[in-house]
Amino acid sequence: MSLPEPSDDALAASRALQQAIREEIRASDLWIPFSRYMELALYASGLGYYAGGSAKLGKDGDFTTAPEMTPLFGATLAEFAAELAGGQSVRILEFGAGTGKLARDLLEALDRRGTPAASYAIVELSAELRARQQQSLAAHPALTWLDAPPSAFSGLVIANEVLDAMPVPLLVRQGGRWRERGVTLDGDGFAFADRDDSGDLAGQIPEPDTLPDGYLTEAHPRQAGFVRLLADMLRAGGGGAALLIDYGFPAREYYLPQRSEGTLMCHYRHRAHGDPFHLPGLQDITAHVDFTAVARAGIEAGLDLQAYLSQAAFLLSAGLPALLERESADDPARWLPQANAVHRLTSPAEMGELFKVLVLAHGLDLPEKYRLHDRSHRL
Repeated sequence: MSLPEPSDDALAASRALQQAIREEIRASDLWIPFSRYMELALYASGLGYYAGGSAKLGKDGDFTTAPEMTPLFGATLAEFAAELAGGQSVRILEFGAGTGKLARDLLEALDRRGTPAASYAIVELSAELRARQQQSLAAHPALTWLDAPPSAFSGLVIANEVLDAMPVPLLVRQGGRWRERGVTLDGDGFAFADRDDSGDLAGQIPEPDTLPDGYLTEAHPRQAGFVRLLADMLRAGGGGAALLIDYGFPAREYYLPQRSEGTLMCHYRHRAHGDPFHLPGLQDITAHVDFTAVARAGIEAGLDLQAYLSQAAFLLSAGLPALLERESADDPARWLPQANAVHRLTSPAEMGELFKVLVLAHGLDLPEKYRLHDRSHRL
């Protein structure tokens, strides 16, 4: 790989995290599940990717999300939120707010349309990101930050690119059975090592015994647990909806025989690669979402599956074209970047098809227009 070199301070932080991981591996009989390695690499206090001080998003970070591309993304979600609330003020709870740009764009769009948010709370596990959010959103006093999800909530829950950042176990098919891939030591570095799957991690894979030896993939127990938490919260609150936006597939597309190396991917300085042991703490590690497992967890926990759409179909249904039309084409310097961003968000060759939108709800129904392109039957 040809990847940019980190600064001396960043390299020192990565080395400190590597030492902490080595110590945990030594204390765990020289083996930890990959999900634990991923958790430490992303969330170890003060050192993990989301717990450290480096920029994550935008041109100075490692990847770009939809809110960073255009304020029209947040404005479109504002239209959706207002629809759900029947034109009344809506309560919003966002998980993993990144730089805070989605919150700002959404709140400002709700204000412009005359339906200001009744409340907007952010659950942010990263102290560093929370500090950045509080600084950039200081002009919005209605915002509050929570250390943990509330026990009850009624309104709209938003999780944009949250599920893909949750640690995943790795599974590999060997000798006709499934084994869990973990991490051991290799000198001062790390290496993969496999053990028998002691649980039922392969239980979410359709027809798991038909996949060939050497097949590598991920399981998603934490994503399912997160959705069960949302279900408990919405049911206790008396009603609401969870809007889950991420990249992924339904199970029968996720576990295709030809997808034999899984979906795990790392992002460092806008370069994608497949080595999770490269500079832990300085790069993002993600996996695509199994939307079948997520939807099933929600249904089993008492939520209604309202819609499963491509991102393009959702944004177009929610009114993105009309919002773009309001931008003046007489100012090409402003209009062209917005038009290009809308193309990226909706094009099947860009984010429009890879990203999906899953809506789970309790006590409410989506407008009929969102059902026109519903793909729930594929789950």
